[in-house]
Amino acid sequence: MDYIKPKQVVESMIQAGSDKAKLSIKDLVIRGILSGALLGFGTTLAFNAEMQTGLGIVGAVLFPAAFVIIILLGLELVTGNFALIPLAVLEKKATMAELLKNWTWVIIGHLIGAFFYALLYVIAITNFGQSTDHVMIQKLINVAEAKTLAYQALGSSGFVVVIVKAILCNWMVCLGAVMAMTSQSTIGKVVSMWLPILIFFAQGFEHAVVNMFVIPAGMLLGADVSFADWWIWNQIPVLIGNILGGFIFTGFALYATYQTVSKQKVKLSSVKATEMEGV
Repeated sequence: MDYIKPKQVVESMIQAGSDKAKLSIKDLVIRGILSGALLGFGTTLAFNAEMQTGLGIVGAVLFPAAFVIIILLGLELVTGNFALIPLAVLEKKATMAELLKNWTWVIIGHLIGAFFYALLYVIAITNFGQSTDHVMIQKLINVAEAKTLAYQALGSSGFVVVIVKAILCNWMVCLGAVMAMTSQSTIGKVVSMWLPILIFFAQGFEHAVVNMFVIPAGMLLGADVSFADWWIWNQIPVLIGNILGGFIFTGFALYATYQTVSKQKVKLSSVKATEMEGV
């Protein structure tokens, strides 16, 4: 059977978290760089599709292609790790030090990869600074300002809004990573993970790694956004929200129901074995 049942999926989540926690710094950084750049590719693909068709939903349908590549290649995406590695810690298959090492170095990798792609993309659409008429220039500037200055204008309410959008985002993104574990076939994995990613991107929620590309790209193109604006009004609260959404609503929620059932069955089997020994 191609379909994998939820309790087996949770066991796979724990094992995946454990495996990721044991990776070397070199692997974390390289895989993080590749993922950061790939999500940049996916974002510009989606924006181009939106600009060409006038329909944002078309971009949302296409964006998951980048996520699929990341998952199928076994690269590191910190937003998915926000759900997986804490489960390994709960099961004592990883330590908090290993969790922090993974998150820190993968984020560093993402920043490098996302900025590198942003730099190359800006060179491409401006003909190395010689042209300012490409339609994507204003799009990236507008998005960068909307993701920072628009929240800043709301004051403390804006900080809450951005965290909530980040929670909603990573609830779906982590679900995408988990859904890939529900199938043994490549096509099954692709279809399963495509759906939650489409849901998040179509609604404009906040993804930390996507923002590591789109905000610096907008800044390079002239967006009225400072480094402080980027981190205070987007990157930091989005990381917080992504952690909460991924761990609580996807990782821990599934763990709390299916791993509990699994443990109860193990205990029951142990009791029966003990009774048989007594006989």
